This record gives sequence, C-alpha cells and structure tokens, in this order.
Amino acid sequence: MTALGILYPGHSAEDDYPRIEQLLGSDIRVDLVHTDIGEDAHRVDALLQMGAPERLAAGLQQLRLSGAEAVVWACTSGSFVHGWDGAHEQVRSLAVAAGMPASSTSFAFVHALREVGARRAAVGATYPEDVAGLFADFLRAGGVEVTGVRSSGVITAAEVGTWGEEEVFALARAADTPDADVVLLPDTALHTVAHIPALEKELGKPVLTANQVTAWECLRLTDRRVNAPGLGVLFTREPIVQV
Repeated sequence: MTALGILYPGHSAEDDYPRIEQLLGSDIRVDLVHTDIGEDAHRVDALLQMGAPERLAAGLQQLRLSGAEAVVWACTSGSFVHGWDGAHEQVRSLAVAAGMPASSTSFAFVHALREVGARRAAVGATYPEDVAGLFADFLRAGGVEVTGVRSSGVITAAEVGTWGEEEVFALARAADTPDADVVLLPDTALHTVAHIPALEKELGKPVLTANQVTAWECLRLTDRRVNAPGLGVLFTREPIVQV
C-alpha cells in the first residue's frame, strides 16, 4: 500500500481526491488534510498568507500518523505566488517539517509537462488576470513556453468550487491555442477529474489539471508509476506528445 499525503486548502473540490483514489487502484491510498486558508481570495497578499509555513505545518502531524510517504501542498496559487525561488523554499521547509519528500501543485505542473513531452502550454485560469500572469511567469521560469493565458477573474475558491462540467469545458476551449501542446487548468478548487478524458478527446491534446497533477506528483515522489487512463494521458505509460 502506498499512502499519498495531500495538504488541501479549505473546502472546494476536495471530492476530486476520492475519485482519484478509486481510479488509481486498490493499493494506493490518498490521505487528505485540510489547511486553514484564512481569507478566501485570489489576491496576492491573501495567497502569500495561505501558503505560510505555520499554516502548512499544522496539518502534518495527522499525515505522519496516517503513514503518508510523501506530501504535496495542493494549492497552485498558494505556491507560485511566491515566485520560482520562493516556491522552492516553501517546499524545502515543508519537507523538513514533514520529515518526508514534499512538493506543491505548481511544481507538479512543470514536472507533468515534462512527463508528457510538452513544451508549449495554454493556460485556462479561474484567477484574476494578475494572479494568472504570475502562474505564466512561474511556468516560464520552469522552461515552459506559454502560448496564451485565459483568465476568468474569479475572486474566491468557494465560487470556483461551484463550477460544473459546462464551465470547465468552456474554460478549456477558450484557453486552447492551435500552437499549444497541452492545456493547463491550474486551480485545485476546480472540479476536473471526472472530465479529463472527455476534455482530451475534444481538444485533441493532453489536459493537465491541478488535482490530477497533484496526485501524480505525490506518486512521483514515492517512485510509483500507475497506469490509469481514466486520469488522462499523464497517467498512461506512453506520452502522446512528441516534441
């Protein structure tokens, strides 16, 4: 049994994780602990506080007791808002406090892009434009060419958590560009896991979403590879994008 530790901010789309666990198979367990988000706002000052070390450390004891083998901070905006170097420091501090390998959803996207062989990414962000731009900057720091950024201007994770299939597909379609190898949907507050295969079929390219790449990153930290086509191209053994 491999136990994956997830630190998830607040309550929005955490029910994606039981679905992920089901699709991964019986020898994978996803242990999720909620962190205190403070003010629910996609605003730089609030996001910096959301990912503060003391907020993340508060849930680690529960994950250690669960037997988690690695931990991922499941908040894209609460990591990339610190910038490339600051996000690295955030992860280093988390690993020391947890006593286990650690990462964040922002780095999960960069690593997942490499896994599927994609260099050019289109971004469909629920965030306001300034915050979406910081994610694009983070990707560029990781060597990714960003072909376009679509911002939806949503202020709170609570609102994003109410979005359904129609809104998710509309965002992905609006974000896609002809020259993109892959489409990214970076908000962990967005329910996406049920829609990934259909999104990839419609767009004709891999679609990477926040909760999906978070689980994949945690598996990567534990040296596990799982073939789970229900979670999209990222979870198949052969990447379909060749660059």
